[in-house]
Amino acid sequence: MKVEGKEYRALWYEDNCVKFIDQRKLPYKFEFFTAKNVDDVAFAIKDMVVRGAPAIGAAAAYGLVLGRDDVDKTADKLRGTRPTAYDLFYAIDYMVKKIKNGEDAQKAADVYVEDIINRCKKIGEHGAKLIKDGMKILTHCNAGALATVDYGTALAPFRVAHNNGKDFFVFADETRPRCQGLLTDWELEQEGIPHAVIVDNAAGYFMKKGEIDMVITGADRIAKNGDFANKIGTYEKAVLAKENGIPFYVAAPMSTFDKTIKDGEEIVIEERGREELTVINGKKVMPDWTKVKNPAFDVTPKKYVNGFITEDGIIKK
Repeated sequence: MKVEGKEYRALWYEDNCVKFIDQRKLPYKFEFFTAKNVDDVAFAIKDMVVRGAPAIGAAAAYGLVLGRDDVDKTADKLRGTRPTAYDLFYAIDYMVKKIKNGEDAQKAADVYVEDIINRCKKIGEHGAKLIKDGMKILTHCNAGALATVDYGTALAPFRVAHNNGKDFFVFADETRPRCQGLLTDWELEQEGIPHAVIVDNAAGYFMKKGEIDMVITGADRIAKNGDFANKIGTYEKAVLAKENGIPFYVAAPMSTFDKTIKDGEEIVIEERGREELTVINGKKVMPDWTKVKNPAFDVTPKKYVNGFITEDGIIKK
C-alpha cells in the first residue's frame, strides 16, 4: 500500500522481529509495533494491532518463526488468540508441518506470505471485471491491504479497477464498534479512489434510493456449504442487498475456506470485551453500569451470496 508516496506492507519480518503497522492507531497516527517474541505476536493478534483474516495468518506464520524451538507450544498459544478467522489456523498448520519436516522456518513463512499477496492480487484482477463505469459499490469493515498484508480482498478489485481507469464510487460502512470503515477510508484516500464513509444504519437508505449497485465484502471463515462469517453487520447488509435486488459478492482467498465444517452453524463467533463499545479513542461514552454484548462477527447464509471472488476466479455455486 502507498503511504505518503512510500510502499508499505501491513507486516513484515526484519532483524528477528515481526514489524506491524499498528492498526489501533490508524487513521489518526501512522506508527509501528515491533513483536520481539511469540507473546508479542499473540498480543498483536488478540489486541488487534493486526486484523483481517489473511494478515492474521501471516502474523501467525512469522510467530512460528520466532517460536520454532518449541513449535507445539507456540502453535497452541497462537491458536488461542482469535477463534473465528480460519486463515490463522490454516497458517499455523502450514508452518508446523514445514518446521517438523525440517524446512527453514523463515523461508517457509516468507513463501506463505508471498503466496497470500499473490492470491489477493489475483482476487483483484478477477473482481475488477465486475466493476463497471459509474457503479456505486458498498463495502463493510476493512478488507484492504491492512487486512491482507497487501492488495486486499474486497478492496483489491477497487484498486485494480481504479488503476485500469474505471470510474466508480465506494460507500464504506463505518463498521461499529471498532470503526474499521475508517481504515477503508484511509486506504482509499491513499489510492485516490472516490468514496464516502456512511454510518452502518444508512446502508439500507442508500440501497432503497437506488444508489448502490453492488456489495463486496471480505470473509473470515467460509464453511463448506458457502455460509460465511465476517465482521458483525455483514449479515444485515446481505439481507438488505437481497431485498433490494443488489448483487452481493464475497472476496476471499481459498485459505479462508474451511472444508472441515459443513455450514455456518459450526463457526465459532468471538465475543469481545465491553470496552470496544463503551470507550472510543480513550474517552468513555457509556456509564460503568451499562451492560453490553459484543459479538465480533456474524454468519451470512449462502443464499444471500451471488458469488465468491477468489484467486481461482469467481465461484457462483
